[in-house]
Amino acid sequence: MRQRVITAALALVVFIPIIWYGGFVIEIAAAVLAVVGVYELFKMKGLAMLSFEGVLSAIGAVFLVLPMNRWFFFLPEQADNFILFYLVVMILLGTSVISKNTYTIDEAGFPVIVSLYVGVGFQNFVSARGSGLSILVYALFVVWATDIGAYFIGKKYGKRKLMPDVSPNKTIEGSIGGIVSAVIVALLYLTLIPHKQPFAYSVPILLAMTVIFSIVGQFGDLVESSIKRHYGVKDSGNILPGHGGILDRFDSLLFVFPIMHLFGLF
Repeated sequence: MRQRVITAALALVVFIPIIWYGGFVIEIAAAVLAVVGVYELFKMKGLAMLSFEGVLSAIGAVFLVLPMNRWFFFLPEQADNFILFYLVVMILLGTSVISKNTYTIDEAGFPVIVSLYVGVGFQNFVSARGSGLSILVYALFVVWATDIGAYFIGKKYGKRKLMPDVSPNKTIEGSIGGIVSAVIVALLYLTLIPHKQPFAYSVPILLAMTVIFSIVGQFGDLVESSIKRHYGVKDSGNILPGHGGILDRFDSLLFVFPIMHLFGLF
């Protein structure tokens, strides 16, 4: 726990100025995090990041993360991030022809899914900040409150396993505690802390959405646990001592931000 607290404190010292400044700084940070996420998934699968498909997967994720108007302004207006990403898909699929089917569509599927998973997640992370610091902070508070509430309430009161085949330590009581914690923190943030109101919905509707985001975040956590269990690893990486890898810390957010975008919060 001591190591986790120290790592979290140091990470926040770096992270807070980045999200506060926003702009190209957070875009670069998100692109770097996406590449690290790709690396962690390739490492879990036992594939080399410095390989043809590894480099293409990283490039695909970066294509999704970086805004067109700032980083790809030299392209025609009709071009968008997903067209750039699809170029990577075309190259990966075309490799099956060049290699005379020694590289198959099944093998191409992994780097494509990896790019989409981390690329779209961090793309919406950047988009949320572009819509306003308040929206990004709201999302972070919801996810962090869910994680902390689920951990402490589950540790004290947890008896019934949530999904033991995927994550043995998670309990139904902890999951409910995480949702309640997220709603309480969201209510405090939305009503008591002075900030500009960029949200398109009223507080009651946002609290109802908070429940959904908390559940989605927990599901994202379970998805990452399922991936790690499949590959037989404890953590996605070791870049954050006591916390694991980047995907261990951003797994919930990679699911929550796209759903927030779907719901029209940014």
